[in-house]
Amino acid sequence: MPDFPKNPIPSMKEDHISQIPALQLLQNIGYTYLTPIEADAARNNRKGNVVLENILVEQLRKINVIKYKGGAFPFTDGNIIDALHTLTSVMDNGLLKTNEQIYDLLCLGKGLPQVIAGDIKSFQLYYIDWNNWENNVFHVTEEYSVERTGSNETRRPDIVLFVNGIPLAVIECKRPDMKDPIGEAISQHIRNQKDYEIPKLFHYAQLLIAVSKNEAKYGTVGTIPKFWSVWKEQEYVEEDIYRAISQIPSPEQKDRLFEDRFHYIRAYFDAIEAKGRQITEQDHALFNLCRRERLLEFVYRFMLFDSGEKKIARHQQYFCVRKTMNRIRKVQPDGSRQGGVIWHTQGSGKSLTMVMLAEALALETGLNNYKIVLVTDRVDLDDQIYKVFLHCGSAPVQAKTGKHLAELLMENKSTIITTVIDKFEAAVAKSARNENPNIFVLVDESHRGQFGELHAKMKKAIPNGCFMGFTGTPVMKDDRNTIFRFGGLIDTYTITDAVKDKAVVPLLYEGRHVEQNVDKEAIDSWFARITENLTPAQRADLKKKFSTTDQLNKAEQKVKRVAYDISVHYRDAWQGTPYKAQLVAQDKAAALLYKKYLDEFGMVSSEVLISGPDDREGEDDPHGDTKEEVKLFWKRMMSKYGTDREYNRQLINAFKNSEQPEIIIVVDKLLTGFDAPRNTVLYLTRMLKDHTLLQAIARVNRLHDGKDFGYIIDYRGVLENLDKALDIYGKLSAFEDEGLDDLCNALADIEVEVAKLSQRYSDLWDIFKTIDNKRDEEAYERLLADEAIREKFYERLSVYARTLGIAIASQKFIDKTPEKIVEKYKADLRFFMQLRTSVRRRYAEVVDFKEYETRIQKLLDTHVGTGEVEKLTNLVNIFDADTFAKEVEKQGSTASKADTIAYRTKKTISEKMAEDPAFYKKFSELLEAAIRAFRQQRLTDAEYLAKVTEISEKIRTRSGDEIPKELENLEVAKAFYGVLLEVFASHVAEKSDARKIGADAGIQIDKLIKEKMIVNWTSNQDIQNQMKLAIEDYLFDLKEKNSISLSFEEIDTLLDTVLDIARVRYPE
Repeated sequence: MPDFPKNPIPSMKEDHISQIPALQLLQNIGYTYLTPIEADAARNNRKGNVVLENILVEQLRKINVIKYKGGAFPFTDGNIIDALHTLTSVMDNGLLKTNEQIYDLLCLGKGLPQVIAGDIKSFQLYYIDWNNWENNVFHVTEEYSVERTGSNETRRPDIVLFVNGIPLAVIECKRPDMKDPIGEAISQHIRNQKDYEIPKLFHYAQLLIAVSKNEAKYGTVGTIPKFWSVWKEQEYVEEDIYRAISQIPSPEQKDRLFEDRFHYIRAYFDAIEAKGRQITEQDHALFNLCRRERLLEFVYRFMLFDSGEKKIARHQQYFCVRKTMNRIRKVQPDGSRQGGVIWHTQGSGKSLTMVMLAEALALETGLNNYKIVLVTDRVDLDDQIYKVFLHCGSAPVQAKTGKHLAELLMENKSTIITTVIDKFEAAVAKSARNENPNIFVLVDESHRGQFGELHAKMKKAIPNGCFMGFTGTPVMKDDRNTIFRFGGLIDTYTITDAVKDKAVVPLLYEGRHVEQNVDKEAIDSWFARITENLTPAQRADLKKKFSTTDQLNKAEQKVKRVAYDISVHYRDAWQGTPYKAQLVAQDKAAALLYKKYLDEFGMVSSEVLISGPDDREGEDDPHGDTKEEVKLFWKRMMSKYGTDREYNRQLINAFKNSEQPEIIIVVDKLLTGFDAPRNTVLYLTRMLKDHTLLQAIARVNRLHDGKDFGYIIDYRGVLENLDKALDIYGKLSAFEDEGLDDLCNALADIEVEVAKLSQRYSDLWDIFKTIDNKRDEEAYERLLADEAIREKFYERLSVYARTLGIAIASQKFIDKTPEKIVEKYKADLRFFMQLRTSVRRRYAEVVDFKEYETRIQKLLDTHVGTGEVEKLTNLVNIFDADTFAKEVEKQGSTASKADTIAYRTKKTISEKMAEDPAFYKKFSELLEAAIRAFRQQRLTDAEYLAKVTEISEKIRTRSGDEIPKELENLEVAKAFYGVLLEVFASHVAEKSDARKIGADAGIQIDKLIKEKMIVNWTSNQDIQNQMKLAIEDYLFDLKEKNSISLSFEEIDTLLDTVLDIARVRYPE
């Protein structure tokens, strides 16, 4: 044996590498650790309760004092109990509604009647002291058992943080060597929120965190996976975190943390403490999100409910609000406050930032008689703003007219006001001079062109007011003076930032052309190209539809041809997927023409959303006559929907939530402030410039499942190529340098992405470079026996398929690429998709492209023709002998049949290992040996099939493991016997004696466990400790009686393993 150096290595166990370091850091930043037993005791050992009631009652008395008529009085015991009952007995109205009710209670408190000095009045009691965080108590516990709905079973979140006994944060920890640790942690959070799980905990929880050593994300209740965010700190530095993780815990803290579940690894962490450790991403997240003062600030000021969803601030929103608040707290010598402009790119939550800032202003102490005016052009923000401010204790007022707004501004009381831009301008014109320095005006970006003129008028009417503008597009050089007058830039969050944070998707654009000249040769050439894949009958039908085109004027000819190109493009690339498109027309008449021809070709469904005839939307001449067809269309819409508002509401709702319309046709409407995540393709048929262009293209950058990019299809030459676009904006000095750089990152020519196709094709084939005979399909499947290679194959196939889908939808790619190459790309995709299906069956895997499946299926259906992507179903269990035998027979080669049996058996072993570790471990090793021997060509195909069939049969029938007769029909005792025998065999000379001792011990331990079992014992640590003590006493007696030299470590391991088996076998 070589003399290996005794170098200790890190443990990758979840509690070693994530959970315990998290608990240690949380204690070091001020949380008091409660053992699971102590946490249970604080809720009177009722696992259906999630609030630590004993702690809460004590805190309610401590932080609440009634100040009345110069005296200070405590709340009565009756009122304290009433407040406790109010918080802990909120009726379950569904996850989010209940969470919102409790959130309002936590933020606003509860009014309680009490007699003081002979007067009966209602006094407000608070559950948390939000203004003085030091007055609250902070606790942390681990493995917090909570009963599932309607069951005695429990779930145990890894870590829970309590403020005054109220569970405000839940943390799930994962080991970093898992395939997707953060995804697993988020999935666990989402599972636990379901109705039949432990939703009660999440009625109270506000902050949810998923951590692994190298990464972390956070969300709140109801946050879906794509909206979980990474935190990026701007205020604290590495030294702050290093001091926190390096703090030496007190002996008492260590005793409490390591006294029970973690006692066996105390020495491991003592060694780490002695040498120190490096900062991890987990440390960053927990320090920056869970420090006591920040946790309270985050929960109180940076969460809101919006349209049935709960929103939590992203890092840029949080720090933007803090920067702005720090700025406005500094009062100028003349009594005014400095405002400024906030540039946060579209799709990054700019509107919510605006609302959060308004909320922060309303909550700020010392702002007497304040006015907060939110100026937008979006009526739909009113409801959102109203709901947000309810928990602040003051509902906003919607200004009905300019005169009404002027009156509101002059009232001698604090008011939050929402208005639209035209009413605000009218109010400014009518207002008397108001020198109140506590007037804050927040202006949305939609009217940034009016910032300069509007700012001058505002300063005249409200000289000491604080004005803040919000923009989602880069700051133009022409805007600099206006920006300066507002107070300069407060904060920026660019498109590049948002794409890096995965807050929006990147954009691809393509310039497409339809033949515009009317000469017959050019038209014939265009017609031949677009009908290339049609049958003669289809071509004749289309020719008939185009037969009248020559009689149309030139503009209408173009509309018709563009409409056909759009129909084909959308049908072939997007129809049947969740993704929709928006068509921007030149004017209202053109919008109606596009609708007419889209309907005539009949390939896609569409609707037109325009303003009424009196609005000069899209018109160059503001005094021109509205065309008769527009008036007739509007008349039909008002007859159908009743009002302009209802027409807008129903069409937008259908576009967002229904299958039809697939394409929505607009002129100016929905180019700003329109948030529809399914909106993926923007067809541009009119010239747009500057901010209007950037606002328009941002309509398709929102996140949606399976959406890699937003697509800009340009028929107007707006973005002929990126260099030309930058030339327009750069040489004309339109944008500041930062804005120009950001525009570079906002758009990429689709050719840039298409150019990656050949490399991704090569990367996919590179996996199979060692195969000599590329026609031998069996060789491909055998190569993919290696799980790591299969994972690489699945990933590269997914990327290749998605890139090919982008390429085939690109006119330039089809025009420039020889047909033989395109067909080769398609044929190879067809083969690899079939290979994927085959190896999935062979190696017993459930594998798919998840959110990308609909896009890939669309590509296959339209261009490749492999038939439907195989829908994933549960694999047949080997214990279903007849059905499994039939599935094996479907496999072609002998080796394929053998692999199907081997890997399906391997999957069964993995699923059942916890039920009987010794039995399944034995056959797992035999199976792995057989697979290895075959891969190394030490077994023939037939020998391999015979070997794995024998192993599978022995597992299915449980034969060949030489179980003593006394254990017949005692399945759980058999499992105990297996793990006991593994230990006893090394200490007892005679094998038969070891088996006899092991069998007796297995039966006896089974009895001891059954004697201690009660309902829900698996989540009762006291009962499990009693079981361990009883088994430990028995093993020590056994050791003495049979002279077996069992070590303490062996006994500890046996205790843990036996209890693990019992939890699986006796779950109730």
